[in-house]
Amino acid sequence: QLQLVESGGGLVQSGGSLRLSCAASGLTFAAVGIAWFRQAPGKQRERISCISSGSATEYADSVKGRFVVTRDNAKDMVYLEMNSLKPEDTATYYCAGQIQILGSTTCPARFQAWGQGTQVTVSS
Repeated sequence: QLQLVESGGGLVQSGGSLRLSCAASGLTFAAVGIAWFRQAPGKQRERISCISSGSATEYADSVKGRFVVTRDNAKDMVYLEMNSLKPEDTATYYCAGQIQILGSTTCPARFQAWGQGTQVTVSS
């Protein structure tokens, strides 16, 4: 059973950076595609990035050029490096995972496991 735990959230000033981590356990991590979502109060959940089991990446327009997603299969970790943060990036950030074929070059559309979320607050 895949389990995910996010960490790295916090309070940062506008223009600053944070790195979120998503630690996985329970399955062969190299075969898991991971996506990052965020949800702000009163807003719909937004998928902002993902990395497939073959390390193909995708980004929402709202974060493209500012956020970078990477994975370290040796550590069963996925990271989201967030730069040039804006107040509108304030949200709870979640990672979600789905087993895939090894080396998949597309991100999953559905997810079998979710983390508990980590709060990111960007002050102006």
